Amino acid sequence: MTDVVTLKAEIKKLSAKATNAKMNLHDLSEELPVNWKSIPEVARATFDAYAELEAARAQLKSLETAE
Repeated sequence: MTDVVTLKAEIKKLSAKATNAKMNLHDLSEELPVNWKSIPEVARATFDAYAELEAARAQLKSLETAE
């Protein structure tokens, strides 16, 4: 049970991180063409944040179904 509680707390942090990355990407898009060279970096950070969040959610789902 502790693993589930810990993982839920981690998912909450990852969700906030992903939302922040999404907003950074959104802000960048509104400022274009200024800072256009940072598109790959900001997009990669957003992609990585959501990939990490999705992996944690999948892990939580497998833990919850194993109970």
